[in-house]
Amino acid sequence: MNSFVRDFKTTWNKPNNSLPRLIIINVVAFVAMSILSLVLRYAVGPYAFERYILEYIALPSSFLEFITKPWTLVTYFFTHSLSHFLHIVFNMLGLYWFGVIFMEYLGNKKLVDIYVLGGLAGGLIYMIAYFASSFMQNPIAPPMIGLIGASACVYAIIVGAATVAPDYRMNLLFIGPVKIVYLALAYIFMNVISLGGGDNFGGHIAHLGGALTGFIYVKSLKKGVDLGSWVSNFLTWITNWNKPSRKFKVTHRGRKTNIKKSSEPDQAMVDAILDKISERGYENLTQEEKEILFKASQKKN
Repeated sequence: MNSFVRDFKTTWNKPNNSLPRLIIINVVAFVAMSILSLVLRYAVGPYAFERYILEYIALPSSFLEFITKPWTLVTYFFTHSLSHFLHIVFNMLGLYWFGVIFMEYLGNKKLVDIYVLGGLAGGLIYMIAYFASSFMQNPIAPPMIGLIGASACVYAIIVGAATVAPDYRMNLLFIGPVKIVYLALAYIFMNVISLGGGDNFGGHIAHLGGALTGFIYVKSLKKGVDLGSWVSNFLTWITNWNKPSRKFKVTHRGRKTNIKKSSEPDQAMVDAILDKISERGYENLTQEEKEILFKASQKKN
């Protein structure tokens, strides 16, 4: 058990690890809700989880209901169907496969930005679609619970990766290498043709909203406009809001170097930490020193 906890902490604390963190959050949420659902089923009764928990984390189709539960615009894209295990499996596979490609070209932070933007846009378009449907002669029946799943986020990453590197090839079983732009178009096509039938109209609309967001996001980056910078800034503020600014020491060859934590580390600061790594190893760095290296690497990228 100690080994598992240690491995988990090591994976979580690695620099530039947004992709595994996103996967871990989704999987942990799925496992926790599965256990809670089982407990409530036997302690309260059938459908207790849906009534008392899922109703408050799934995104409703009605704007009026959403106003009373605004947090669902975020919680829904970390929640997956407990009755369809393949729901989370396929989403996490898509997140990993295309997330690796996306990070290769645009970096660690922008993966989180596009994930969140895709989820937010998918959820908003989902509610807008049902609102518009209410004015039709035969309105589309809303789902009983609401929207759940990271699919809109994953579609944003799929299309984002295909937009930034359309000629990148993935090897498919029985087919061979295929350009990811064709894979992205296939995903979009399957969702478009699924709008006319089935009981997941809202889900398909959200997927397409995420896909459109991924395309717009990357195209905007190419023009020098970062539509997702506020996501990174907000998450950084959340992470550091209660951390006081303080000085810390780096020991190198018997000398003590006072380094003041800053948002833009200078080269001398980085060199001192690199010397410490050469002498004592990365594992002996303090958390502040690791953060400085991380910021320096982001600055270079």
